[in-house]
Amino acid sequence: MPLNPLGLICAIPNEIQHFGSAFVKNSERLIAGFSFYSGKLDGVETVLVEAGMGKVNAAVVTTLLMEHFKCRAILFSGVAGGLDPRLGVGDVIVGNKLIQHDYGMTVDGRLMTYQPGHLPIHMPTEQLGYDVDLNLIDKIMSELKEFHLPEISAEAAGGQKRQPVITAGTILTGDQFIGCTMARDKLYNDLSGLAVEMEGAAIAQVAERYKVPFLIIRSLSDLAGEESTMDFVKFLEETAGGAALVLRRIINIV
Repeated sequence: MPLNPLGLICAIPNEIQHFGSAFVKNSERLIAGFSFYSGKLDGVETVLVEAGMGKVNAAVVTTLLMEHFKCRAILFSGVAGGLDPRLGVGDVIVGNKLIQHDYGMTVDGRLMTYQPGHLPIHMPTEQLGYDVDLNLIDKIMSELKEFHLPEISAEAAGGQKRQPVITAGTILTGDQFIGCTMARDKLYNDLSGLAVEMEGAAIAQVAERYKVPFLIIRSLSDLAGEESTMDFVKFLEETAGGAALVLRRIINIV
């Protein structure tokens, strides 16, 4: 009996284009204004869709992938802003936990991040974020141990070409583009996020409801701070390919 397809989401065309001829399209279906492309990615049955940016778009597309295509797992490939000062542009994060950093309760002018669907005053919970299956992460990181991404240009690397790092860690999600060093440092210190983006944890929330695995892979296009807007535009094309290459390497594991 054939396996159900994987669902593969990207937010913007710059992220999708890096799959190139590796994705062989068989058919296209338009649902709610989104184009879903059924085909094979490196021989694996896959439904590919461009969601647009933000948590709502990501949640809608994930739901449609489950309801109309019965996907057995949901994957995301794209770029993010870096939070961990030890990481650089071009490094790739495999999310082992996804947290919505902009959901919670404001107290004394400060947002207390909390689990979506809960508040301390109603349905309290100890859970924060959505964890990826640990065995899956272990298999992926083992597969990637001997895998090397192309060097990042000297301009993107801040001086000299460098080999991008691939690591697993927490990815934060919110409907905000972080262009502020103070906000970046707060997110890193408060939630231990390695990267910040606008879709991943919404995908995770829906996938958890449907009880299917999910995996978010992000390459750093910028280091979320005052220069991030310019760096995002400048390095988007070069860096988005890193996440796509990592995803293609591990697609048979999911």
